[in-house]
Amino acid sequence: MGRVLTLNMMNTRAPGEQSTREYAFSSQDFDCVKKMIYARAGIALAENRQEMVYTRLSRRLRATGARGFGEYLARLERDNRDTEWESFVNALTTNLTSFFREEHHFPILAEHVRKRQPGQTVKLWCSAASTGEEPYSMAMTMVETFNSLKPPVRILATDIDTEVLAVAREGVYSLDKLESMSPERIRRFFLKGKNGTAGYVRVRQELRDLVAFRPLNLLDPRYPMRGPFDAIFCRNVMIYFDKPTQYRILQKFVPLLNRDGLLFMGHSEVFQHASDLIRLIDRTVYRPVVK
Repeated sequence: MGRVLTLNMMNTRAPGEQSTREYAFSSQDFDCVKKMIYARAGIALAENRQEMVYTRLSRRLRATGARGFGEYLARLERDNRDTEWESFVNALTTNLTSFFREEHHFPILAEHVRKRQPGQTVKLWCSAASTGEEPYSMAMTMVETFNSLKPPVRILATDIDTEVLAVAREGVYSLDKLESMSPERIRRFFLKGKNGTAGYVRVRQELRDLVAFRPLNLLDPRYPMRGPFDAIFCRNVMIYFDKPTQYRILQKFVPLLNRDGLLFMGHSEVFQHASDLIRLIDRTVYRPVVK
């Protein structure tokens, strides 16, 4: 990669590139970013993401005082422990989420949990928590399932992006984030802001107490958490990984699930290449293959 970065230092303009850009951003720069984010986070950037990459990383150039993409990328390559790596990954991570997204999954989760033995603590993992809407939706489902604000449930919520995890821990959202939610759920699970915080809500403390937010890169060779989990949510994340990377992640998920545990995936994700690890049992819901 060093040779690519030497070329990047020249910051030659790509053919047809707009001269109004603040920084030159060549095809070599983009190729280098693709290689670096793939190696660091397993994200496979498509060719049509070039403008997105420029826009998001330009902010990092301004923040760090880098004079161009070549200088910025060279800095990262020089030191694998540079704290700027975290901001680099955060900038390129897509965090599209909402409360009760792909709503059909939550009744399936509730029914699955009802089969647990009385007195048993339910363990759930949201592996791409983003700004918190998904793990809090899981928590609301558990409160409704047990009809208690203190159900026997522990939810681990992880994400590679430390900035969105900070938002998730706060549990503060604008009212428009709750537009698709019933008035009953809003009254039960959120506190409305007043005066300076009007137009915002905060997740009730009892709900926040059910969720532990932790940073995690799904590409890490080992995961620090201990199973077994009754269910793992990993929805609309695998689409950013190529199939070999997907398979390696699933290899780490399966041992962390109960034998009858459930793996909830996104609507556009297909895993025929991992049929030896997981089997489809419902609409985008999988179970480990028992060997």
